[in-house]
Amino acid sequence: MRGLLILWLAAAIGGTPAAAAEARDSRFAGWTAAIVQADWRDGRGQPIEAFDNARRDLVEAFLRAGFARETMVDVSLKNAPPQRALQDLQETAALGTRGCLLYFTSHGAPDHLVFGETEMTPDVMANLVRGTCGARPTVVIVSACYSGQFVNALEGPNRMVLTAARRDRTSFGCGADERYPWFDGCVLESLPAAADFLALAAGARACVARKEAEAGVALPSEPQLFVGADMQLRLPTLRFERPAP
Repeated sequence: MRGLLILWLAAAIGGTPAAAAEARDSRFAGWTAAIVQADWRDGRGQPIEAFDNARRDLVEAFLRAGFARETMVDVSLKNAPPQRALQDLQETAALGTRGCLLYFTSHGAPDHLVFGETEMTPDVMANLVRGTCGARPTVVIVSACYSGQFVNALEGPNRMVLTAARRDRTSFGCGADERYPWFDGCVLESLPAAADFLALAAGARACVARKEAEAGVALPSEPQLFVGADMQLRLPTLRFERPAP
């Protein structure tokens, strides 16, 4: 299945010309966004709602922060095959030319992210991000166990990468009794007060540390953050919107 995914990706990113579709009155005008729910099961393969809840509410939260619905796609691999999800990502990325936000929520293993019925390894994700976002300013958020494995593959001067855990640590909150995976819940908790993506990362990491300490977690997940040189200068200028009172 991984081989099929790589072959499809290589064909898909051959290039649809980008078209300008800009949201008005937003620092994220011309940005495209994709919120991808890549699994819908617990560790025993039973359906749970946490990933669905996260995808739905992350879409609403990033819309309130200034992203435009016409240049955003939200995908559930419960309802779509991986090839269709990748096609949706490519088509959405072609709608804007100024920046990319890619957010994946799923289970992870030490060498891959669960991507529906197949696997997404760091090299496959690197090809996906490179092919869909190119040299545009790009924020990639990966919510999964062992998601720190993606940092090295995604590093670049135009990139910010935020992951839910170190490459050798699990993350938490993917059970039937949880509303969200803990990291996704912390992103949602932190976003309304965050000025920008850097503040969002700081708030989410602090929130995760607090929740894990309260639960007595022996090996904390330690979410990882990488910010490329160009993004260190650009991100403070990309301030989230706040709804009028």
